[in-house]
Amino acid sequence: MKFLAEIHFSKKHYILLGMVLAAFVGWRVVSVLKPPATEERIIPVVRTVAVGETTADGTAVYPGEVRGKYESNLAFQAGGKIVTRSVNLGDTVRAGQVLMEIDPKDIRQSYDADQAAYQAALSNYNLARDNYARYSKLYEQNAVSAMVRDQYKTQLDAADATLRSAQAKWNVSQNQMGYTQLVSDHDGTVASISAEIGQVVGAGTPVVTIVQDGSREIQIFVPENRLGQIKTGQAATITFWALNNIKASGHISEIAPMADSVTRTYKVKVAVDSMPEQAKLGMTAKVALHTGTEQMIVIPASAIYQTNDQAQVWVVRDGKTVLVNVVTAGYEGSGVRIAGGLSSGDVVVTGGVNKLSEGLEVRLESSDKK
Repeated sequence: MKFLAEIHFSKKHYILLGMVLAAFVGWRVVSVLKPPATEERIIPVVRTVAVGETTADGTAVYPGEVRGKYESNLAFQAGGKIVTRSVNLGDTVRAGQVLMEIDPKDIRQSYDADQAAYQAALSNYNLARDNYARYSKLYEQNAVSAMVRDQYKTQLDAADATLRSAQAKWNVSQNQMGYTQLVSDHDGTVASISAEIGQVVGAGTPVVTIVQDGSREIQIFVPENRLGQIKTGQAATITFWALNNIKASGHISEIAPMADSVTRTYKVKVAVDSMPEQAKLGMTAKVALHTGTEQMIVIPASAIYQTNDQAQVWVVRDGKTVLVNVVTAGYEGSGVRIAGGLSSGDVVVTGGVNKLSEGLEVRLESSDKK
């Protein structure tokens, strides 16, 4: 009986164990069939700045150089090999002083030939003149006919024309002989020399620059986007770096009508009202041009998103990002000046601009902190 009781007890355990297993399997089936919970959508947070107009001082500073108001770029009027140089950089010269000479051998040969041709033409003219005078007297005495006299008159006219032609050629040769010497056209200072003894130069090639005695000025170069902010007569403040920042007042005297072909900047000359005596040619100067105050939009440089040659920014509108083309106008401190494309009140993304896409829903950093 005891053995049967133990067997009966084991069967109960088996039944209970089966019920537990069935319940566990049923729970797993329900868990598998139950739909998963919806994942929470993540909206990125962006750092932004609200665009506003800033009042800024319109003073612009340009590097410049002390130059003579009048400069002469001297060149030989005839080509040849330079055989003498009589001046050095910084020398003071006078009007008519010989600066350089070229080898006159070839020009002298032409000069001698033209002189000989002139002498021959002069002799023929004198002979034709004497013959005409002689036969004119014979004609008056009825010793020769009018036809003979007219023949000698024609010879005289031809000899006269030949003489005048030879005289003109000889004058040209005389001028060419003078062109072998390069002379200063004004009193001044030698500012540059671009040719040396032994160098062959062509006619019209500048070799010496003379700064004429007189007033000095400052030469600066203004970019094309700032050209509209300056005008002739505009006041300027000049600072000389080498003279312990001595200041002088001046004004714009001349603005080049065409940009430099290489730098695409415009040459501007600034007249100095009272140039310091210590200021030497070629010294460095800073020219400050005050254009008053102006309203401008300035955004952080990190907000610029460059696509090829087009500057762009990401603007948040109705909670989504929009890519907007902008026109930049240079730097203002650590920011970028915007000349077009944005309006006051626009919200511009200033961080992580390379990770954004058009129409992306975002949250503003300021609103997220709240």
